[in-house]
Amino acid sequence: MKPNHLAVAAALADPTREAIVQLLVEREHAVGEIAERLPVARPTVSKHLRLLESAGLVQFRSEGTRNVYAIRPEALAELRDELDRMWSRALARYALVARNTDPAGNKKRT
Repeated sequence: MKPNHLAVAAALADPTREAIVQLLVEREHAVGEIAERLPVARPTVSKHLRLLESAGLVQFRSEGTRNVYAIRPEALAELRDELDRMWSRALARYALVARNTDPAGNKKRT
């Protein structure tokens, strides 16, 4: 599943989901382990994990009665690549404006 960059950004905007991702970057965790490390109830953790999964950031496998979640490294790499492209475009636009503006902040006449 290829992550949607907007869905990934929206998923990471929530502090609880960001904390879950940080835990999963360290290593995989079962839902109960994540809930023990965060100030939210287990059902809430499950809800956040489902959203992270639908955004393509995490995957899980079942071990008996436990669901063990892991980060999808390729999803983070794709997000990083997209952020790098966005930053490069922003810098290019800034450089264009800077080249076409005099020190007083006025547009140069061509």
